[in-house]
Amino acid sequence: MKNAGHKNLELEDKVKKSLKYSILDGTFAASMIGFGESFLATFAVFLKATNLQLGLLSALPQFLGSLSQLFTNRLIKVLGSRKRLVCAAAWLQGLMYIPVILVFFMGTFRVYHLIVFACVYWIFGMVLGPAWNSWMGDLVSEDKRGAYFGRRNKITGFASFVSFMIGGFLLQRFADGVMTQYIGFVIIFGLALISRVISFSYLIKKYEPKYKFVREADFTFLDFIKEARFRNFGLLAIYLCLMNFSVYLSAPFFTPYMLQDLKMGYAEFTIVLAAAMVVKNLMMPVWGKASDRFGTKKILSLAGFLMPLTPFFWLFSSNFWYLLLAQAYSGFAWAGFELASFNFIFDSTSPQKRATCVAYYNVLNGISVLSGAFIGSVLVRYNSIFWSKYLFVFFISFAVRYLISIIFLPRLKEVRSVRPIRYPKLFFNIITTMPTMGNIHHLITFTKHGPQEVSLLKRKIKKGLKIR
Repeated sequence: MKNAGHKNLELEDKVKKSLKYSILDGTFAASMIGFGESFLATFAVFLKATNLQLGLLSALPQFLGSLSQLFTNRLIKVLGSRKRLVCAAAWLQGLMYIPVILVFFMGTFRVYHLIVFACVYWIFGMVLGPAWNSWMGDLVSEDKRGAYFGRRNKITGFASFVSFMIGGFLLQRFADGVMTQYIGFVIIFGLALISRVISFSYLIKKYEPKYKFVREADFTFLDFIKEARFRNFGLLAIYLCLMNFSVYLSAPFFTPYMLQDLKMGYAEFTIVLAAAMVVKNLMMPVWGKASDRFGTKKILSLAGFLMPLTPFFWLFSSNFWYLLLAQAYSGFAWAGFELASFNFIFDSTSPQKRATCVAYYNVLNGISVLSGAFIGSVLVRYNSIFWSKYLFVFFISFAVRYLISIIFLPRLKEVRSVRPIRYPKLFFNIITTMPTMGNIHHLITFTKHGPQEVSLLKRKIKKGLKIR
């Protein structure tokens, strides 16, 4: 019995350390994205990419990366563990910033070379996804997923924000002349590579629970498609794929809209995009706690009707301060949508089937993203309804997002036993526990204090004393 208890304590310690290492790994992986991936489209604009090329850069790498996940289970079997696959793919992904830097010297077809290297980068980045999800699903207990990933996402979001801001201001600092601008891109892509190397060093320290291959997890992609409309995860996959199709009708074109139509400098461009990052970072833990209490389905439904508004706000003004507010709302809505979608995948799949389900979902998602970006490129090229050729796709994206939420969200089912709550009350709960509102709310309602503290606070208020 003592030995069993000692082993349990050792196992708990390994898991705790691994969850800390996962946050550190995620922090530097997010820094890689902030310094590098976030500026690939900007680099393409610098290289004089066309709208079609921008659409391809935005969607084709994700599509091919998604297809690579069909081989994830085979690679896990070949390598013998999820950890080995994740670590190897992460290392190779980081190295891809070297050829990305060198495309500047590749002549007439350098944008297409950039697209090719971005595709390889995404293949390495996405082939590890199902293995990582399965691995983390074994490390994080079901009742703590919302809180843990909310906290992890807050930290990684902050790292992404800081690195993105530094990257943007470095580009602004090196904005004079073509070669000087190129040096700016070399610096930020070099920082991205270094960040991935540090991330890798924490990945290899993480503990991996034993993973057993079971026959029920060995179902085909065709089986998954046939059963999708009858399964909760299948319906979620269809909903998210269609939603990402509608998102990518407009997503590739915000960068050229700001840099070309609105004539923003790199500093303004960075600040506008960073506004969403800041708010998303602050709101992740709030949405996460609400998800644990009220269920991922409830949060996904609420966020699924808030998020579609984000491109709609861009139709009314090009004022810098207005766009900051629009982006702040975007960060608020996307924080809930992304967290709930992520947690719903864990809730609606078994550990044995999770890696396969995630892989098949991502294949469909890659097709959706590619289709959305291609159709968006066509709409941008041939429309002349608004003063800017990009605004029409912003409106279409907004309308299609709402239509998809109206059709699919009522069909999803909560899989855990959670507290019931109406949507207006849930929205008020989220708003009043925002970091900027929480202290006022708790002071008014006394929800953060026990009975003795409440009476003490009331006496302090009457006496005009400071509340700490």
